Amino acid sequence: MITYVALPYQAYQLTRSSLMVGLLSAAELVPVVAAAMLGGVLADAVDRRLLVRLTEGGLAAGSLVLTANALAWRQVWVLFAVAAATAALAGLQRPSLDALVTRLVARADMPAAAALNGLQANTGAIAGPMVAGGLIAAGGLAAGYAVDVASCGVALLLFALMRATPPPPEAARPSLASLREGFRYARGRPELLGSYVIDLAAMFFGAPFALFPAFAARLGGPGVLGLLYAAPGLGTVAVNLTSGWTRRGRRHGRAIVLAVCGWGVAIAAFGVAANVAEAVAALAAAGAADMVSGLFRMTLWNQTVPDALRGRLAGLEMVSYTAGEPLGNLESGVAAALAGIRAAVVAGGLACLLGAAAVTAALPALWRYDAAAPVAAPVPALPLPGDTAGPDPGATA
Repeated sequence: MITYVALPYQAYQLTRSSLMVGLLSAAELVPVVAAAMLGGVLADAVDRRLLVRLTEGGLAAGSLVLTANALAWRQVWVLFAVAAATAALAGLQRPSLDALVTRLVARADMPAAAALNGLQANTGAIAGPMVAGGLIAAGGLAAGYAVDVASCGVALLLFALMRATPPPPEAARPSLASLREGFRYARGRPELLGSYVIDLAAMFFGAPFALFPAFAARLGGPGVLGLLYAAPGLGTVAVNLTSGWTRRGRRHGRAIVLAVCGWGVAIAAFGVAANVAEAVAALAAAGAADMVSGLFRMTLWNQTVPDALRGRLAGLEMVSYTAGEPLGNLESGVAAALAGIRAAVVAGGLACLLGAAAVTAALPALWRYDAAAPVAAPVPALPLPGDTAGPDPGATA
């Protein structure tokens, strides 16, 4: 999270362009999508813990390069190169991290596990940006990147203490065929597919993060920048700490749709905020809505996807919630260049509402999904490009 703040700040510092910040985020799109697909296949075929450790080492190396760039080179192209490389490493890593949950947690405890996972991630989302703002203001960009290197070292130690998680003997070997199997499963579950698409739409239309440096420059500088990045985490932690009610909810799909609508309204409110307090409050509300959506999406995924397919489906999930943000940042940067910063943010928030309505109309199974009802076997999908025969009837049993 420290690097998440430092990278766009450095890009804006070097170029004074919100469009350049949006392009920096867009540079992560192709690597993260391609790597997430590969990472999902590998997560079902290799030791998930080993894959996490290897990719964490690569992330540490990327932060070392950023530290050197901040101290000596100060080149924009280095930011783009490292952003693309670390996005690829994160794409390889995240499906294995997500797929580990089903090995460790009982089905009935999935909502609590989702809340705990969100709590630790979003505690970092609050502390990281605030620390980043202070580090950048006091010690410069290199100090922020160096702390990130140290945090990767701590993570490597913790994962070294975990037991190995080898794949089951019947695990599918990494191949295009196994990847297509994951796609076929998702296509046969419209409520699952809807949970991916609605999150992608929310991030595409309502992810104004590329505009935070410009907002901060108007409202107070690096310290305000840290507050803006941390603000959504305030809302997410509030939801995490009061998440016991999620175990009693059944209409998970309906909760996802309404939470996405809440996100859009809050983002629009951020666009018209007149001061730091209003901006932080609006972003905190957006974070709370996003966490509600995330809790029910994770519960839906973990309660209904077979472990043998969990890595590949985790790769698809990662595409839905990571590809949307780089695309959204690019869209925000272009819109801000054409219509102004505030107009771009407000229009994006309102577009989230339209996107949620469109997804619900196209995939009504998401709105109707009831966690208490048995999950029907996926409807056989049409053959995917490259298939020589129809779907394997046993692939989604």
